[in-house]
Amino acid sequence: MTQAIDPLTVYYASIGAALSWFDINVDQATLAKRGTVTLPANVQYAWPHPSRRTLYVVSSSGGPGIAGHAHFASALSIDPQTGALRPFGDPVRLPSRPIHTCVDAKGEFLLIAYNDPSNVTVHPIVADGTIGAAVAQPAKLETGIFAHQILVAPGNRIVLLVTRGNNAGGGKPEDPGAIKTFGFDNGVLTNLASISPGNGLGFGPRHLDFHPSEPWVFISVERQNKLYVYKRDAVSGLSRAPLFIKDTLSDPASAAPQGTGAIHVHPNGRFVYVTNRTFPASGPGARVIAPGGENSVAVFTIDQTTGEPHLIQNIDGRGIQLRTFGIEPAGRMLVAASILSAADGTLPAGITVMRIADDGRLSLVRKYDVDVGSDQQFWSGMITLG
Repeated sequence: MTQAIDPLTVYYASIGAALSWFDINVDQATLAKRGTVTLPANVQYAWPHPSRRTLYVVSSSGGPGIAGHAHFASALSIDPQTGALRPFGDPVRLPSRPIHTCVDAKGEFLLIAYNDPSNVTVHPIVADGTIGAAVAQPAKLETGIFAHQILVAPGNRIVLLVTRGNNAGGGKPEDPGAIKTFGFDNGVLTNLASISPGNGLGFGPRHLDFHPSEPWVFISVERQNKLYVYKRDAVSGLSRAPLFIKDTLSDPASAAPQGTGAIHVHPNGRFVYVTNRTFPASGPGARVIAPGGENSVAVFTIDQTTGEPHLIQNIDGRGIQLRTFGIEPAGRMLVAASILSAADGTLPAGITVMRIADDGRLSLVRKYDVDVGSDQQFWSGMITLG
C-alpha cells in the first residue's frame, strides 16, 4: 500500500530584484532558505499558475512614489520537488509600473494591474507557459484611480479591480476609491459596475479576498483602516452596499498616519486576517516611521451564517509595514514580511512566523531579521506545489 505524501508548501519572499524560496517546517514553525533567483527589476507581485508548475512575477524599477522606467512580466518554472525557481522565456515589457498580478482559474490568462496611470492588461499564457502579447480590449475600461489589485472571482467570469484612490494632500483634493468590476470572456474585459459607498470619497480599498465556500468578499480598506464585507453578485460582481464595516486597529481613534495592508481568509473560512501598517513620517520609502502607529495583524472571526467579522486580536508583527503575508494550507502557521528597517537600526526588516490556534488567534514564535540594505522586502507568499 502506497502512503500518501502531503504536497510541498514553499514560502517565497523578495528583496529588491531577488526572489528567494524557503522550506517550511510547520511543527517547528521554522523556515530554511534554499535558493534565490534574480528578476529583471524589483519584484512587485507574483502569482502561481493553477498547475503550480509556473510562477508569474511582475517587476519594475519603480516603486511607491517612483514611476520607474523599466517594467516586466516574467515566467519562472517551479521545481515540483523543491520549489526552486528558474526563469524561462523572455520577460515581457510592460507599459508602466505593475503593482499586482493574477492568473485566471483555467490558467489561460495573466492579468496585470498598474497603479499610475491606473490600468489593466490581460496576456494569454502560451502552451509552454510563456507570456503572450496583451489582448486588445474593444472598449475603454473604467479603471479608476490608483489600481492596487486585480482578481478573477470564483466562476472565472468576473474580474474585480481594487482602486484605492488617494488622500488629499499637496494642494490636491482626495481621489475617490472604488471596486471596478468587469465581465471576463476569453481575455476580453467589459465594464460592469463601479462599487463604492456614495461617491467613493472616504473609501480607499487596497486588497480583497474571497470566502472559500460562501459568497462573501472581504476588503482591506487601506486609507481608513477598515474591513468591509460585500456579497458577490452574478450581475454586477459585488453587492452595491456593504454588508458590514469594521475597524481593524486596536485604537481606531489613533491619529498616526497608517493604513491596512494585505488580507487573507483562513483556508477553513472561519477567520480573516488583515495587516495594519504605520506609514513613514516623510515620503515613500523613508525609514523614519511616524510614532504612535500600529504594525500588527488583526484577527477576525467570521459568523458562518451572516458573514459578519468580529475583531478578536491585534498582534504586533515585530516589523515596520507588514506589506504581505501567507497562510500555510492546513491553516496552522502565518508568515508575514516587513518591508524595511528602521533608520536608527532599532527594528530590522524581517520575516515574522506565527502559530494559528484553533480559535484563529495568533502567537508569535520567532522573527528572522533580514538585511534589506537600500532595497525593500516587497512581496511574499505561500505556494503549495502540485
